[in-house]
Amino acid sequence: MVDQSIPLCDIAKALYTINRHAKTAPEPQHLYFIKKEAIKRLLRDKQAKKVGLHFSDHPKFSNQHSTLLVKVDDYYFHVPPAKEDFKELEHLGTLDQDFRNPRTKMSLSQAKRIIYRFIDWKPRKMPVTNRKKQYTSSYYTQSSLGKMEWPPKKAHRNY
Repeated sequence: MVDQSIPLCDIAKALYTINRHAKTAPEPQHLYFIKKEAIKRLLRDKQAKKVGLHFSDHPKFSNQHSTLLVKVDDYYFHVPPAKEDFKELEHLGTLDQDFRNPRTKMSLSQAKRIIYRFIDWKPRKMPVTNRKKQYTSSYYTQSSLGKMEWPPKKAHRNY
């Protein structure tokens, strides 16, 4: 069940924020996944419009490929195209480097909350058995500082 009560402008701003953070994140897979899922649902509900295809700025393995340009409210986003997009949509050539989406101020946590609610996404609970055990080195010797008795007991010496 998709949440229809969220204004389209808020969804667009949340997508913009998520996309901006994904470009610099060390592990952006999840951010790109929720962006793609939200855009897929917006297209299905006719709240977003496919504009055309662009050549990607980042060719894969030195091969030129295309991305799908989608308009959501006043924002434009690129997502991977489907095969039918190549048959149905105009190819717009190279990306216009002068175009920029409107700036928006929204925290990543707020943006994720909006998109999670929109796509009805719930984090998967990991079973207790799959959690990683804390690493302990076999060379680690616990410090005895503060655990010694004072004054020290006299050692028994056999001379």
